[in-house]
This record gives sequence, structure tokens and C-alpha cells, in this order.
Amino acid sequence: MLGHLSFGVRDLARSIAFYDAALEALGLERVWHSERAAGYGPPGGNDVLALFQHPDAAPPGPGFHLAFAAPNPSAVDAFYAAALAFGGSDEGRPGLRPQYHANYYAAFVKDPDGHKLEAVHQ
Repeated sequence: MLGHLSFGVRDLARSIAFYDAALEALGLERVWHSERAAGYGPPGGNDVLALFQHPDAAPPGPGFHLAFAAPNPSAVDAFYAAALAFGGSDEGRPGLRPQYHANYYAAFVKDPDGHKLEAVHQ
């Protein structure tokens, strides 16, 4: 359905450090980069998220977030820990979210530019 999503970021080096660490926990990696951009996806595959440096970058408004599938609850925990260690902020600690369904295990963070992200195992 989707080819990829793109986020504008103010500091590409800071964002690369954050996404390298957080997405590694989910089995994703940086699949390409240039002086002003980087792309993340499955090893050896195409990007699902592209980052582009822009001085006026700002996250979308309330209601938007990007959810990444996690292979297991431990990966959700590792994503959350890495995100906080590399400049992210807490938006919801790892845990079950029974209001969504009985097996919905997720964590929510904001990246250093304020983009809301989720890691979820269902």
C-alpha cells in the first residue's frame, strides 16, 4: 500500500544516530544515505522511512504517528530503551494496551524532532 514515508529533520547527524539505534532493535537498518538524507528499511531492501535535512522541519500535528511492527515484546522494549538513550522522549512506556486488544504490546516515543513513533507487537 505505501512505498515509504518521509520526515524532515533539522539535524541529520542527530537523527541518524537516533534512528540507527532505535530501528536496529526492530531489525531495520539504514539502507542508504547521502549528505542531506538517509533511508531505513529491512536489510538489503528498500527504505520504508526516509529522512531529509531541512532547517524548517517540523512534525505533523496531533493524531499522526508512525508505527513499526516489532517481532516480539522484547524488541519493543529495546526500541524504547534505545530511543530514550539517543535523544527521544517518552510518550508511553512499553506494555500491553488492552484498550486496543488483549495482545497489543507497544511503546510510544518522540524522536529528537518531535515525530511520534510507536513500536508494536500484536
